[in-house]
Amino acid sequence: HVQLEESGGGLVQAGRSLRLSCAASGRTFSHNVMGWFRQGSGKEREFVAAISWSTIRTYYADSVKGRFTISRDNAKNTVYLQMDSLKPEDTAVYYCAGHGSGSYYSAASYSTWGQGTQVTVSS
Repeated sequence: HVQLEESGGGLVQAGRSLRLSCAASGRTFSHNVMGWFRQGSGKEREFVAAISWSTIRTYYADSVKGRFTISRDNAKNTVYLQMDSLKPEDTAVYYCAGHGSGSYYSAASYSTWGQGTQVTVSS
């Protein structure tokens, strides 16, 4: 099975940038699409971005479009989330996930999850 490990979270001021990484190990080919989700305190987990390993197609939530960029390095089995122009409302635990079936925008469609990494944006 696939294991996912996120890194790169931290505390940053509004307007600054962070890059999250998600390293995949194991049967990485079992997930053609990888996604990033986030969950703020007291909120539901929400879709952020997704990318296909094979077609390089990308998908974004409206709230991050133009500020966040998802990319992947197939050789390293790693997915990245470059977050620019961060806002306090981006504060959340960010999760990397491997897609199973269904909508790319729904957490229920993802079958493998990392442990999450905290991102805190101060105003």
